[in-house]
Amino acid sequence: MRWFLVFCLFVLSAVSYLDRVNISIAGGFIEDAYHLNHVQLGKVFSAMLVGYGLFQTVGGRLAERFGPRRVLTAGVLWWGVFTALTALVPGRIRGALFLFMAVRFLLGAGEAVIYPSANQFLARWIPVSERGKANGWIFAGVGAGGSFTPPFVTYLMLRYGWRSSFWVCAVIGLFAGGLWYIAARDDPAQHPDVSASELTTIRSGLTLGHPQDESTHPGPRRAAVSWARVARSREVWAVTLSYFCYGYVAWIFFNWFYPYLARVRGLDLKASAFYSTLPFIAMLIGCLLGGTINDRLTKWRGPRVGRCGIAVLGIFLAGVFILFGAQVHSARIASVVLAGGAGALYLSQSSFWSVTADIAGESSGFVSGFMNTGNQVGAALTTALTPWIAAQFNWTASFLTAAALCLVGAGCWLIVDPTRRLLPQNPETATDRP
Repeated sequence: MRWFLVFCLFVLSAVSYLDRVNISIAGGFIEDAYHLNHVQLGKVFSAMLVGYGLFQTVGGRLAERFGPRRVLTAGVLWWGVFTALTALVPGRIRGALFLFMAVRFLLGAGEAVIYPSANQFLARWIPVSERGKANGWIFAGVGAGGSFTPPFVTYLMLRYGWRSSFWVCAVIGLFAGGLWYIAARDDPAQHPDVSASELTTIRSGLTLGHPQDESTHPGPRRAAVSWARVARSREVWAVTLSYFCYGYVAWIFFNWFYPYLARVRGLDLKASAFYSTLPFIAMLIGCLLGGTINDRLTKWRGPRVGRCGIAVLGIFLAGVFILFGAQVHSARIASVVLAGGAGALYLSQSSFWSVTADIAGESSGFVSGFMNTGNQVGAALTTALTPWIAAQFNWTASFLTAAALCLVGAGCWLIVDPTRRLLPQNPETATDRP
């Protein structure tokens, strides 16, 4: 049952990116219809990410208090509504840019709950030895949603108009949210289809190196980790800074790769739709492969090698691919090389979320939400800064900036110790180190 629910989270992850990336594909039509330029469209992209980033820690706290089942269902319903509203901004209206930014900001606020809620679910349902693979599957939804979006949205736009793509995406999201609410429970002990043997497997594997920790047994939940405790954790700050770099790089692919191929590299609409799927297919493969390697290395050599080693390698390789891909003259070869960078980057994805679940325990939603805020700051920055750098210098400079940030992001992982736990907070039972 735990793996069926992980699959449900994979679907929700794919839908969330379908609802995010669709506006990138429709961006050219929106620019023409509302007389916007690249910089203004970048502000619309950034508005979603600002809303998404601001509500990460709030979403994590809500998931702790009310449970990932209800919080995630409410979030899916919320973002489905605002996906549909994106298509209802009237044409030829004064202030269209402001309306788009407001709708996308509120869409981002709703989507903010998905990954903190998913991490809260993992902390309660998935043994430590399986968290890399579980996170790999959840974030493979990013690649699945991203790769499915360009051809799907392009087909809808060409056949039924750009607005139809947002309405269809909203309906898909509402259906997926209903499935999650029916299938999920906040605690494995509450689920009628969890066997006694599976419950024992889950309970006995929820902590790393502390099998008798009370968080592995039914009973009252621990007090939430405090802001002060988070502020003193070098691990939290290191993964947050690394995730900032990660977000900056990843969102070049989500928001600007399709326009880059179409308007800078000169590919036609259908060719752009095809080649812009390559990074997302690579992300899907990278997530699944990285999660599996993460768990196996952790079991073989410990979490420092398993969690951190794959993160350093993946982010560093992403920088190398992006460095060379940005300077390739052939548009098609450049697409393939840059896609390799996206896949390498996503080798590290499961490490971020596995480490926050490992060190934060019952406060995984809050701590991972804090970390993901860093990601969204980087993402919001790249949506506005990437076209500005391209306008001031060129698009090669935009990608070289991303490659440099990959080096910073990889270096942050060298100081992370996944065994340094934030909980428990009781000094008489604490196992974490200051």
